[in-house]
Amino acid sequence: MIQTFTQLDLIRFIYNETTNEQHRDIELALLCNNELMEEYKSLKSTANALAKVSYAPSNSTIEKILNYSKSTNLHTTH
Repeated sequence: MIQTFTQLDLIRFIYNETTNEQHRDIELALLCNNELMEEYKSLKSTANALAKVSYAPSNSTIEKILNYSKSTNLHTTH
């Protein structure tokens, strides 16, 4: 039986969210299917790049939020 894997399967594999059986099946499929391996490499590269992204707001964004808060009296000092 030929089993096909989706991008979602590969993403789950990359983030270790597969069962042991699924993990083995995907590993075997990657060895046998060059197209699947290329898709895996692309997704793995993207996952690695995402891990390096910083999710902090800029100083100007923080300043705008604080100014808005002050202008609407949402900021109280009791």
